[in-house]
Amino acid sequence: MKGFVVVWLAILTPALGFAQNTHLASAAPSSDTNVASKKPLELKERRILPLFGEISKTSEQIDEEIKFLSECDKSFSSRTEASSFFATRAWEYLQEGSLDTACYRFNLAQLLNDKNVEAYWGLGVVSYQRENWVDAKKMLSRGINLQGDNVPLLVDLSTVNLKLYAITSRKEELDEAGELLKHAMALDSTYALGQYNLALVHYNLNELDKSWEHLHKGRTLDLSQMNFEFVELLKAKMPDPQGFFK
Repeated sequence: MKGFVVVWLAILTPALGFAQNTHLASAAPSSDTNVASKKPLELKERRILPLFGEISKTSEQIDEEIKFLSECDKSFSSRTEASSFFATRAWEYLQEGSLDTACYRFNLAQLLNDKNVEAYWGLGVVSYQRENWVDAKKMLSRGINLQGDNVPLLVDLSTVNLKLYAITSRKEELDEAGELLKHAMALDSTYALGQYNLALVHYNLNELDKSWEHLHKGRTLDLSQMNFEFVELLKAKMPDPQGFFK
């Protein structure tokens, strides 16, 4: 089970970031052009964009992909197996902080099997760690389209929506986070991060009783994910009804 390793208070305000913060931008340019230089993207630049930038493939890229797929067909029993192999390696690179290498490996995993949820999930995490919030939402959403009952993935997507809400104040982002979490908690109410994210949703809606309710549910499930800075913010608006936090 993959997904984000987060300090969830970090999505409360634009001033905070959960491993990073600040701007809302997409990693991939809108066309086959480097914005700064106005030159076509080199193949090595495409490799480290989610889904190779989703731009028209060059003959060089097509030739490379044909060769890669042919080699995988010789080395693995199926492309599904090969895709799982490259996704696993990608997660390892991600854990090491090698985002470009991880992104390329996730791209290869998706090339081998466009139904591999791990590939989109990983690309979403890479995008988030690059502070590319729009790409993060796009990639995770594609994963959800394939596996709509994956609770950790649903909660990760809610995290991105909460980050976008913190930056843009768009109510639809907060509403979408709430719907994702409602679905996730209906599937598994014991997933602690989902409860903590719900506490944050209700905090932003100024529904403080509900915020405390979900905070305590998260606390009883996994205290290690508790963020005490958020507890102080919540206490400042409303004392803990259970009296646990003085």
